[in-house]
Amino acid sequence: MNKEYLLFVPSGGLANRMRALASAYNLSQRTGVQTEAVWFCDWALNAPFNSIFEPLSEKYFCVREAEKQDILTLDRPRKRNFKLPLLYQLLRFEQRIDEWQVTPLKQKAFDFETWAVGKKSYMSCYQDFGNVENALYRSLFRPVQAVLDEVERYQTSFTDHTFGLHIRRTDNRESIERSPINMFIDAVEHEIEAHEDARFFLATDDEVTKETFRRRFADRIITPETPASRSDISGIRSGLAAMWTLAATQTIYGSAGSSFSVMAAKVGGNQLQVLSK
Repeated sequence: MNKEYLLFVPSGGLANRMRALASAYNLSQRTGVQTEAVWFCDWALNAPFNSIFEPLSEKYFCVREAEKQDILTLDRPRKRNFKLPLLYQLLRFEQRIDEWQVTPLKQKAFDFETWAVGKKSYMSCYQDFGNVENALYRSLFRPVQAVLDEVERYQTSFTDHTFGLHIRRTDNRESIERSPINMFIDAVEHEIEAHEDARFFLATDDEVTKETFRRRFADRIITPETPASRSDISGIRSGLAAMWTLAATQTIYGSAGSSFSVMAAKVGGNQLQVLSK
């Protein structure tokens, strides 16, 4: 193993893992530090990397699936695993950064690149760090064909004026409190008034929200038929298809406190308006 080596564990949901991985890839390319990202399946995202994205292996950087032994050695030390991986990591790596340390370090303008050079390092992360160009997200992450096929099916219903709606509900209190449904309804009505052929791709984790918009706006609404799910490959593929479909719309109206629509805008390079009171 080279002297310079980073073992990187992305965590969180889909968008959080994508921005963490893009940041780690960017670090590897700028420093030449060999970086191995290990992808764990868990309650937040229960699907292997290669079940949703094409394999990712570039100069200085690769992503691999976690193996059984990695659970006790390379996983994030937490209460649920009695922090057992920490002992192994302290013995194997010269330095470590845990996911909860990243935000305070960013606030202090910490230089992650300088930190990584010349050492064997471990880092877990669920957010971006460093300067990552939006174009990197589209080139780095290539959805598997099943996801692209789903995106194509949605796009057959697009018009010249198709807008994206990402309405986050369920367990995201900030989105619920700061981005109420009526703000999205107002945005839809505004676009219909401006564009006779306006249609809307709706991505939401709430079935009641889907029904509300279908009843009110009928066939102007394009939305997945199945409920959102993080618990299996099919559900996560559908979530990724929703993100790529949002990325193809003219403008995304997003929810406060959610990284999903932010990531969709990074992938698509389109305009994002976060509706927030």
